[in-house]
Amino acid sequence: MPDDLPLTPDSGWNALYLAGKWTDPGDRDSIEVENPYTRESIATVPAGTTDDVDRAYETAADAQASWADQPPQRRAGAVTAALEFVREHRGEIVELLARESGSTHVKSDVEIQTARGMMQEAASYPFRMKGQHAESIVPGKENVVERQPAGVVGVISPWNFPLHLSMRAVAPAIATGNAVVLKPASNTPITGGLLLARIFEEAGLPEGVLSVVPGRGSDIGDAIADHELPRVLAFTGSTEIGQRVAKKAANNCALPALELGGNNVHVVTENADIDRAVDGGVFGSFLHQGQACISINRHLVHEDLYDDYVDALADRATSLPTGDPTADDTIIGPVIDETQRDTMLEFVQDSIDAGATVETGGDHDGLIVEPTVLSDAENDMAAACNEHFGPIAPVVPYSSDAEAIELANDTIHGLSGSVHSEDLDQARRIADGIETGMIHVNDQPMNDEPHVPFGGMKQSGLGRYNADSILEELTTTKWVSIQREPREYPF
Repeated sequence: MPDDLPLTPDSGWNALYLAGKWTDPGDRDSIEVENPYTRESIATVPAGTTDDVDRAYETAADAQASWADQPPQRRAGAVTAALEFVREHRGEIVELLARESGSTHVKSDVEIQTARGMMQEAASYPFRMKGQHAESIVPGKENVVERQPAGVVGVISPWNFPLHLSMRAVAPAIATGNAVVLKPASNTPITGGLLLARIFEEAGLPEGVLSVVPGRGSDIGDAIADHELPRVLAFTGSTEIGQRVAKKAANNCALPALELGGNNVHVVTENADIDRAVDGGVFGSFLHQGQACISINRHLVHEDLYDDYVDALADRATSLPTGDPTADDTIIGPVIDETQRDTMLEFVQDSIDAGATVETGGDHDGLIVEPTVLSDAENDMAAACNEHFGPIAPVVPYSSDAEAIELANDTIHGLSGSVHSEDLDQARRIADGIETGMIHVNDQPMNDEPHVPFGGMKQSGLGRYNADSILEELTTTKWVSIQREPREYPF
């Protein structure tokens, strides 16, 4: 791919990035990349094969040792150069995200800012890979514990925040001296995969340290997860598929690093500032059409504020501009495809049949699903008990702090959440009682900061991204002992 080729959908993405080289599709099957707003094909990319996966992993294994031997400033420099490339090409990346994933300008701003933060944090990792010296119980022995790269890292990333959720695994893995094989989602093979290849190629990453193999999960997903070479398998996606990936990785004693589904609550107590709670509820439910594992899935509202909250939330939802995600003022763009749309609308209809009331929304225009608020909702209704992954806000009443906690915990998930109360002691008691990896007081669940551990409890995943947590997962320790003096053995 020429260095000066602009980052547009028609910029020659019809290639795999294997062993540091762009590889023509040859006789491989192809994947048509569609604009979810217009449903027009915007690019064609090759569908990788299991042979491509083998080649990518084998090349990564060959390249990893020499990359790990590079001084920390060299590895940090590659990530810093990649970060600068993202900064310089921000406008083009916004356009790519809009046309490939239906991302509005607001969502793209959030995604790029977060991805850049992850990269800045990752650039510090080569200087944070510290070992330790430990005393020995054996006379004359010295113990040294070294921190080393895990080796080869496989990454399977999703379509909803493709740049960010690929970069948060790829950049730290590269910085810590690993080599990476990345399989992006087939809906977003450019912004979730081939774009990263271009970014790190421009950053001067040595050949083989990163390979990108687009392909359908049904064709190559198992080959990525079940391969004998990766030592870490990073996956972001549904709980069902994540459990499958974990089993495959465990077959080869690879570490599964999983961020899976969520069913996050937004608890509004009787002591909440209702305006702040609604502000958070709107953002947390409707950013990127609710297509985020940390978006609000259920609004749990105290019965004293319930009617006022429902009215205010519905008014705000009705006012949100919908349509073309490339327009500056659009807040609600398209959902990713018909399958996702039909599933979420089925949840809405099932909830209506069970007694929920549509305050606003409930319909669609193509892939634009109207911002939908459901009152009279109950915790076991389809739109509440399932991860609906759409611009849908079921509002469930409750009467006591204990009931709010019980309702919040009535799910297999435990990823994120939020609690609103001007009584911070009350908010903290509720937050402490909710079984979740992350929770935010007087805010909403859509938070991700590069220097704070990110991850869930229960069936929302294994391990943590960000901060020292991902540094631990992408590295391993090696105990080296040195017997300085002759040792006396019992026989």
